Amino acid sequence: MVSTGKPGGTSSVVDLFPTKYLAAPKVRDMPEPPANFRKVIGPGIIAAGVGMASGEFILYPYIASQVGLVFIWAALVGLATQYFLNMEIERYTLATGETALTGFSRYWRHWGLVFAVMAYFANIWPGWATSSATLITYLVGGSVAPIAIGILLVIGISLTMAPVVYQALEKTEMVKVAAVLLLIAIGAVAAIGATAWSDTPQIITKAGLPYEELGFALLLGALAFAGAGGGQNLCQSNWIRDKRFGMGAYVPRIVSPVTGQPEAAPSTGFIFEPTQENLGRWRRWWSFANREQLITFVLISFLTILFTSLLAYATVFGKEGLESNISFLKVEGDALNAAVGGWFGTFFWIIGAFSLFAAALGIVDYTSRLGADVLKTAYMKNANESKIYFGLVWGLVVIGIIVILSGLSQPLVLLVISAVTGGLMMFIYSALLILVNRRVLPKEIRPGTGRVAALVWAFLLFGFLSVLTFNQQLRNLFGG
Repeated sequence: MVSTGKPGGTSSVVDLFPTKYLAAPKVRDMPEPPANFRKVIGPGIIAAGVGMASGEFILYPYIASQVGLVFIWAALVGLATQYFLNMEIERYTLATGETALTGFSRYWRHWGLVFAVMAYFANIWPGWATSSATLITYLVGGSVAPIAIGILLVIGISLTMAPVVYQALEKTEMVKVAAVLLLIAIGAVAAIGATAWSDTPQIITKAGLPYEELGFALLLGALAFAGAGGGQNLCQSNWIRDKRFGMGAYVPRIVSPVTGQPEAAPSTGFIFEPTQENLGRWRRWWSFANREQLITFVLISFLTILFTSLLAYATVFGKEGLESNISFLKVEGDALNAAVGGWFGTFFWIIGAFSLFAAALGIVDYTSRLGADVLKTAYMKNANESKIYFGLVWGLVVIGIIVILSGLSQPLVLLVISAVTGGLMMFIYSALLILVNRRVLPKEIRPGTGRVAALVWAFLLFGFLSVLTFNQQLRNLFGG
């Protein structure tokens, strides 16, 4: 029998939830988890696929080309930090069906809006689309601007026409990850020589912090944002909910306004009474979710960073004049063509172009998901979340096209916004996760000391990174 929490009755789990701004969740049983692990694979692959962009294809390879393999250890530290961050985001959604942003908004109505606006502005510059377009020009020639505009339109149409958006995104990112793993398999044999492989132990034996050569901001940015960063981590809530993890099974998914069947999604979630049966189901869900993140997001992201770094080390290590931007891939592709025989560099550009396109697709998706969730939950409770989502998708597409047509080439103000907001978001929500998961959730499923310590570490790391990056950008802006 479910307790009500009313006067004269026993205390209920719903009493733990602040209700000043949002209604209390409904009480329902924890859904039965699937019989095998294979059925929960997906959200971690999306996280790896979306995050597998400039850091994996440009930043870490650039570092390896300049100082060798001495900084790859930082990728593992960064991914481990984000693993614990992602799992605490998932903990709240597994238990309630609400996103982490909804949990934050229970304490202050506008927390969700703050994060959604920050994510939107951080992604106004369509950098992944223009990067993908640049690689396409290496393959077939042409101009970057019209190709990038075409990519943005394809993204908008693809997300609009997918009957269930999550399923389309999952399939795209799975194809991307498979393509990158194929690149790794071929490159390990054809492009990385014995000398590079024999130098691999330097990752441990010569691990260092080469700040004199590359600067603190570049290195700490690579450490902190390996794999994902900023608003993408928050979207783990939305992705596992659409995958039907835990209590998310009770919440309708985002569907196309053109090809899908509209559903009336609730603005708040659910919670389960900590009975023996529900807690048993919770433990199986929690085990599945942890394994899925480790095997997909952490492992795939680290293998990609390791391989692309080895590839750069084997071909362009020590080469003068390399730039830490998309043009770096032109030099590396030419070197791969010369080293392997005229085909592997082209293959490398093809995989890179598709990889950056898939990253752009995921970035538009998660940015719009965060905004739609917040607007539906706290401000537009009678609106259709799917329609809000697609309005935000096309808003990003249109803004991106305007930026490209304006002729701006990564304007400094947009770079400052993107660099600072990502770290600032993670700094703030690391603390908020401790608040909601330690106070709102039933005591039987709250994070233990180790998990809380990991969140405190993330809070300190991203706080330090935010201050460092902000100071450097101010110096750049004012010529200091």
